[in-house]
Amino acid sequence: MRSSFDILKAEDMDKINQTFVPEFLLLGLSEYPKTEIVYFVVILSMYLVILVGNGVLITASIFDSHLHSPMYFFLGNLSFLDMCYTSSSVPSTLVSLISKKRNISFSGCAVQMFFGFAMGSTECLLLGMMAFDRYVAICNPLRYPVIMSKVVYILMASVSWLSGGINSIVQTSLAMRLPFCENNIINHFTCEILAVLKLACTDISLNIITMMVSNMAFLVLPLLVIFFSYMFILYTILRMNSARGRHKAFSTCSAHLTVVIIFYGTIFFMYAKPKSQELHGENKLQASDKLISLFYGVVTPMLNPIIYSLRNKDVKAAVKYLLNKKPIQ
Repeated sequence: MRSSFDILKAEDMDKINQTFVPEFLLLGLSEYPKTEIVYFVVILSMYLVILVGNGVLITASIFDSHLHSPMYFFLGNLSFLDMCYTSSSVPSTLVSLISKKRNISFSGCAVQMFFGFAMGSTECLLLGMMAFDRYVAICNPLRYPVIMSKVVYILMASVSWLSGGINSIVQTSLAMRLPFCENNIINHFTCEILAVLKLACTDISLNIITMMVSNMAFLVLPLLVIFFSYMFILYTILRMNSARGRHKAFSTCSAHLTVVIIFYGTIFFMYAKPKSQELHGENKLQASDKLISLFYGVVTPMLNPIIYSLRNKDVKAAVKYLLNKKPIQ
C-alpha cells in the first residue's frame, strides 16, 4: 500500500511533467496544405532577395568611401540586422513548408524568440537614431560633423544593439519560464512571443506589464523621436529659398521615411496591443494575421535595400561601382 508521501510525490511529478514542454509544434499554414508549396517558393525568393540586397548594401557601405558617413553606417547596421532576423526564422519556416516537419525544441523556440524580439527592438531604436541623424544634417548642418562624430554614431548604434538584446533577454526569459500544461501547439510560422504566451496555463500579468513597458520604450519613444525630428525637418525645408535645396533635403529623407511607415505600420498591429483577453482567448489566428506577421518578418527586410537603392543616388552609384568595377564619376 502506497504511503501518503508517495502519493504526494507522484502528484508533484505529474504536475512537473504537465508544466514542462520538451518541444513545440508550429502549425503555420497546415490548414491550407495546397498553398504551402506556393508560400515556400514565395518566401524562398524573398529570402534570397534579402540576403543579396542587404549583403550588397553592407558591402557598399564598407568599401565605398562615399558612404563612410553616419547615415550609411546606420543603414549598414539595419541591413545586417534584417539578415540576422530573417535567418533566425525563415530557414525553419521553409523546412516546415516543404518537409511537413513542424516541431521545434523548447530551447530552439527560446532562441528563435530571442532573436526575433532582439532584432525588432534594435530596429526600432536604429530607425529613431537615423531620424535624429537626418534632423542634425538638415537643421544644423554646420554642427553636424561635431554632433555626429564617429565616436557618437558608433555609440548610438552600440546602445541600440545592447538595449535590444537586454529587452529580448527579459521578455524571452519571462515567457519561457511559464507553465504550458502540455499545450504545445503554436498557431504560427515561428515562435512569436504573443503566440507562445497564448499557450500558458497560468497568470501572465507580469508578461503583459513588461511588454507594455517595452512597447513604450522601444516603439513609442523612437516613434516620438522620428515624429518630432521630421516636424523640425519639414519646418526647416519649407523655410529654404532654394528649390534645389528643398528637393535634395526631401530626397535624403524620403527613403528612411518610407521604411519607417512600412515598419511601424505592421509592427504596431502585432505588438502594440498585448491585452490579457487576447492572450487568454481562443487559440486561433486567422490566416490574415499570419500573413501580416509574414509581411513584417520577410517583406519589410526585403523592401529596405530596394527602397534605399531606388531613392538614394549615392547608394545607386556605389552599387553600380561594385557591379561594374568602374570609378564613380
